[in-house]
Amino acid sequence: MPGAPRGGPAAYLVAAVAGCLVGLVGASFRWCLVRVQELHGSLLSASERLAGPGWLVPVLTTAAGATVACALARPVPLAAGSGIQDVEAVWRGERQPRPFLWLLPVKFVGGVIAMGSGLVLGREGPTVHMGAAIGAEAGRRARMSPRDVTLLHTSLAGAGLAVAFTAPLSGVVFVCEEVTKVVRTRVVLLTLIGTATAVGCSELIVGDRPVFRVPAALAGPPLALLPAVLLFGAATAVLGVAYSRLIVGFMDLADRVTRVGPVARAALIGAVVGLLLGIDPLLAGGGDELSGRLLAGDMPVGTVLAGYLAVRFLAGPLSYSAGTPGGLFAPLLALGALWGALVHGLALPLLPGDGSGAVPFAIVGMAALFTAVVRAPVTGITLVVEMTGTTSLLVPLLAACFAATLTADRMGSPPIYDSLRLRMAKSP
Repeated sequence: MPGAPRGGPAAYLVAAVAGCLVGLVGASFRWCLVRVQELHGSLLSASERLAGPGWLVPVLTTAAGATVACALARPVPLAAGSGIQDVEAVWRGERQPRPFLWLLPVKFVGGVIAMGSGLVLGREGPTVHMGAAIGAEAGRRARMSPRDVTLLHTSLAGAGLAVAFTAPLSGVVFVCEEVTKVVRTRVVLLTLIGTATAVGCSELIVGDRPVFRVPAALAGPPLALLPAVLLFGAATAVLGVAYSRLIVGFMDLADRVTRVGPVARAALIGAVVGLLLGIDPLLAGGGDELSGRLLAGDMPVGTVLAGYLAVRFLAGPLSYSAGTPGGLFAPLLALGALWGALVHGLALPLLPGDGSGAVPFAIVGMAALFTAVVRAPVTGITLVVEMTGTTSLLVPLLAACFAATLTADRMGSPPIYDSLRLRMAKSP
C-alpha cells in the first residue's frame, strides 16, 4: 500500500546507489588525507632547516591537529575512535543507526586533520563508519524497514573498508566474519553490490592499484619451515594480546585523568607524537609509508627495526586514546610488518639460505598480528593479499593466522572490537 516500507529487491538498488556515494566519499577522504600528509611533510622538511626552535614545528602542528580533531568530535561522541565497534553494536541490536548529518562531516574532517597531522591512526575506521552511516541514511530515505536499514548499515560498512584499502573482497569477508559472524545470503548480496559500486566509483579518484608494491614473483618460505611459521604465529599472538590490552589500558588511563580535560589531553598526546615525528617521520603516522618501504625490500638493520617496533607499539594505543577520529588497522599492519622483518633478521642464522627473504615474513607478520588483535583470520589474510597483490604466501599465511588465533584465544584475550564495544556500552 502507499507509504509502506519497502524491502526485498529494492534494497539491492538502494545498496548499489549508496555504494556509489560511499566510494566517492571514501576516495575523497583518502585523497584529502594524502594531500594533507604531503603538506605536513613539506612543513616538517622545512622545519629541519630552521635553526634553534625548528624541532617545535612538528610538536606544535601535531598538537594543534589533535586538539582540533578532538574538539570536533566532542559534540558527536561516536565520531571519536574507529567506529567499527558501533557498527557491530548496531548489528547486535544494542544501538540504533545514528543520523549521519553530523557524524559524517565530523568523521571526515576530524579524521583528515588527526591523521594528516601525524597521529598513529588508520583511515579504515572513519571510512567504515561513514559507509555504515551512508547505508543507513539511504535506507531511511528509501523508507525501508528498520531491519533493512540495519542490513544496509552493516553491508555498506564493508564497502567502506573495501574503499579504504582498495580491497573489495576484504569488505565482504569483514562483514561476514567480523561484524555479523554469520554468512547469510541477503547480507552477502547487499555487501557484494554495495562494495562493487563503491570500489568502482572510488577508482575514479584513487585508481585500482594495490596499496603496496612487492617484488615480482615473490617466493614463500619452503614447506620445511611450516613448523617455524606456526611458532611465529603463536609468538605474534603474544604481541597482539599485549597490544590489545595496551589500547584499552591507555583509554582507561585517559578516562581516569580527570584533572586534564579531553581536548587538553589530546593536545598533550599530539605533542608527544609530534616529538616522535621530529626525530623520524616513520616513527609516527598511519604507517603506510613504513609498510611500503619494508614490502619493497628496503629493510633497516635489526636495531632500527626494533626501535621502530617499540616506539610504534606504544604510539598507536596512545594516539587512539586521544579521542580523535581514526582507526586501528593501518598502524596494526605496519607493526606486523616490522615484527615479521625483525623476526626474520633474528632467525636468519637458523634459516636455510635466506628463508626466501624478509619480505614474506613481513607480509605474514601483517596478517598474523591483525588476526591476533582483531581475531578475524580470513579477513586478515584476504586484506593482506589484496593490499600486496600476491597469492604465493597463502600456505604460510593460513598457518600463521591459525596459530595466532588459537594462541590468543587460549590466552583469554577478547577480540579488540568486542572490548571496545563493551566499553562503549558503559558510556552514555
